[in-house]
Amino acid sequence: QVQLVESGGGLVQAGGSLRLSCAASGRTFSLYNMGWWSQAPGKERELVAAIAVGGSTKYDDSVKGRFTISRDNSANTVHLQMNNLKPSDTAVYYCTGDRSLLAVVIGTGDSWGQGTQVTVSP
Repeated sequence: QVQLVESGGGLVQAGGSLRLSCAASGRTFSLYNMGWWSQAPGKERELVAAIAVGGSTKYDDSVKGRFTISRDNSANTVHLQMNNLKPSDTAVYYCTGDRSLLAVVIGTGDSWGQGTQVTVSP
């Protein structure tokens, strides 16, 4: 496992931007597939974006063209750039990682952060 700590959440108006960061501990970060999941009030947790060890990415249809996931293996960090935010993006965002890309995509990764709140006002 790696230990994950998210940062960068906050309150923003619709149309604004935020950049979430997830810092990972350990020396094996480059071997981990990473992802961001979100959980809105009263709803189940959902995959937002994932990035594989090799750099390929996957996005939920609702964020395509607005969000970008990236990783910096030299800094043990994964980022989620969120542009043109909508009130429907309001949620707690969680960083997750696993040696299995499938586990990240289906939500069974062995490492999870505590989450960071993103609130988008109309």
